[in-house]
Amino acid sequence: MEELKNIQWFPGHMTRTKRQIQSQLKLIDAVAVILDARVPYSSCNPDLRGIINNKPRMVILNKCDMADQNETKKWIKAFKDRGIYAVAVDCKSGRGLNMFIPTVKNLLADKIKSWESKGMTGRTIKVMVVGIPNVGKSSFINRMAKQNRAKVEDRPGVTRGNQWFTIGKGFELLDTPGVLWHKFDDKQVGERLAYIGSVKDEILDTEHLAGRLLEYLRDNNMEQLCARYKIDGEEIADLQGYEILEAVGKKRGMLITGGEVNTERAAAAVLDEFRNATLGKITLDKAEECKYVKI
Repeated sequence: MEELKNIQWFPGHMTRTKRQIQSQLKLIDAVAVILDARVPYSSCNPDLRGIINNKPRMVILNKCDMADQNETKKWIKAFKDRGIYAVAVDCKSGRGLNMFIPTVKNLLADKIKSWESKGMTGRTIKVMVVGIPNVGKSSFINRMAKQNRAKVEDRPGVTRGNQWFTIGKGFELLDTPGVLWHKFDDKQVGERLAYIGSVKDEILDTEHLAGRLLEYLRDNNMEQLCARYKIDGEEIADLQGYEILEAVGKKRGMLITGGEVNTERAAAAVLDEFRNATLGKITLDKAEECKYVKI
């Protein structure tokens, strides 16, 4: 998808966000990096390591309810093997959220011990929450704060400024706007971020995007694809993405005058059903890619 690779979209608010994050580093003790459990590699901003410098960091694999459970376990182990704390959470149900504070305390164990030795028992722990658009930062903070104070919307780029939230005695979170990097050098990363909705559909050819997703699902999740759309696997084995999209639209009765398939409508349906896991619990990035995550 060449247009994704060549997009350079670093608008002013993205530059300001980087500056905002860096200006707040002196106030925080650790960084919680939220990734989408379906695409842990693709959803990690490669500029992040340079932005947060050497601050202690941990990983939150959000939306684990939409990802393949076995793959999520592999990702957590892969991060652990790199010496990085990682927890899987589902902000909708609250699953895994009880692991967050204990994990941060483990991460900061030496620092907490040092504080206590200086008589600073109970010192407030301040954690910055970072992540690209649409990975669920605000949903995570809302659940942790037990109130809907952080704005939540299922579209990228909603949070605009830094906000502090108290999530318990002696524990505060700093929310930050999502920040993407200036362009995608890896075409596959760009596509996968578009699949999960971190790139605005308005700037994309959604029919081509849905076709590419269908090709991936045909090659890697054939059973789930065929079950959802009542398609014969043998019939789509050699088809191109757009042709699979037409087959989906035809099965769904998405026709226009003359009996042609409304591929725009079919594309919207495919992308929506992947994004809300109606297509099944699918992980696109495999744990073998963990070694490439710059965090």
